[in-house]
Amino acid sequence: MKVTVENKKGLNKDIKVFIDKKTMNSYMDEKYEEIKKTFNLKGFRPGKVPKEVLKRQFGQAIFSEVLDKVLKDTSVKALEDNKIKPAGQPKLDLKTYGEDKDLEYIMSVTELPKVELKSVENIKFDEYSVKIDTNETDKRIKEIAKSQNNFKEVAADVTAVEENLVIFDYKATIDGKDFTGGEGKNTQLILGKDLFIKGFDKQLTGVKKNDEKSVDVTLPENYPQKEYANKKANFICKIIEVKKSEEVKIDDDFAKNLGAKDLADLKVLVSKQINDEYKNSLDKLAKTQILKEIENFKVDEIPENLIEEEIKILSQGMTEEDSKKSRKNFEKIAKKRIKVGLILNEFGELNKIKVTEQEVQAEVQKQLRMMPGQEKMVMEFYQKNPSALASLRGTVYEEKIIDLIKTKAKPSKKEISKEKAEKILKEHQKQDHNHEHDHNHDHDHPEEKKASKSAKIEKKPEPSVSKKPSASKKPSTKKVSKK
Repeated sequence: MKVTVENKKGLNKDIKVFIDKKTMNSYMDEKYEEIKKTFNLKGFRPGKVPKEVLKRQFGQAIFSEVLDKVLKDTSVKALEDNKIKPAGQPKLDLKTYGEDKDLEYIMSVTELPKVELKSVENIKFDEYSVKIDTNETDKRIKEIAKSQNNFKEVAADVTAVEENLVIFDYKATIDGKDFTGGEGKNTQLILGKDLFIKGFDKQLTGVKKNDEKSVDVTLPENYPQKEYANKKANFICKIIEVKKSEEVKIDDDFAKNLGAKDLADLKVLVSKQINDEYKNSLDKLAKTQILKEIENFKVDEIPENLIEEEIKILSQGMTEEDSKKSRKNFEKIAKKRIKVGLILNEFGELNKIKVTEQEVQAEVQKQLRMMPGQEKMVMEFYQKNPSALASLRGTVYEEKIIDLIKTKAKPSKKEISKEKAEKILKEHQKQDHNHEHDHNHDHDHPEEKKASKSAKIEKKPEPSVSKKPSASKKPSTKKVSKK
């Protein structure tokens, strides 16, 4: 293989690749031998079909298959040998090709620019820790206690009032006839919440244990059996129990029920939980500060094809007219995003940062936890959309890079109160809102892109071919063997 690199304008290069016909014929012979071992044809012993017979029947298709593989392998090798990192998909222009011929093609590629990595030790960011007041911890524990249902049975002669829990069996009819879903056992209702059927709770007010109560209601419009929707129904309710909510006592037993060792341990855990809630949000601010500093690093030239690709993403869902109006602004945002992505990727490669499959799956599980009740739908989405999974991989890759930068950079450590943390986050949220408005509701921060540039750059693009031989038949080895 002979490779010649011709520098064109800026980052654009033409790479001429030449492979002589002797080498191409050897690839063809290898493929014929591979097929011959598995191909059965009447009149010939297994594995003994002459090459000439295979050539007459499948020659063009086999050549096309061999050509595909040679183009892929040689183009990747040509790039690697010449230390060229492509920005986007290279284009191949076949000049000479065919059976028993030399192969010559030109690969047009835009190279990723050289990136100047300043010392990350000079990057500055704020590292906050939030001091949680004991009163705040006690307040949160009281809220937890209030949310715990602590119902105790009342005496048999005590009647139910609002906020009491009523447990009952029921049998319902429409026009004196039974209907689907018209029977229930141990049904529980907290009076006043009106969560069963509108107007049902109110009619149970005043009942007591062992009462039998007749309740008349109109079945809701969204009743599962549509033929009964909006029909009037009569429920005969047998009251089993009436319970009153009692205030939960905040003590060691209460703490143990929540998984803590005792009340003192619960206070420590709740304090840490509150701190973590603020810390996660404040860490995002630190990340934004780091990315802003990285914007000051030097990149000589941004590849035009990457800018165009980014502008397309920014313009999604917009009319052609609006897209044209926003073009200048989008170009500015695109360049900034790509620049940061290039620098992060260079830093990642320099420090040999890799993303494991386990880390990707952990991120998927994190997404599932964020959407309770929709886990199956989310999992199916990622299974059916490899690009979405690649996006998650890019997110993990970027987070690992930022975490490493944090360990090397210069944090300004600050301990702040909860009130101060809320003020900082509110101000940042306001700035983000104004920023979105200025940029036609699009963020300027590269970390907010679903698929980070670093992830896209990390993936090696396969070349596209501008000319290819036509083939009426193109079986794979397995397909041939089934004939």
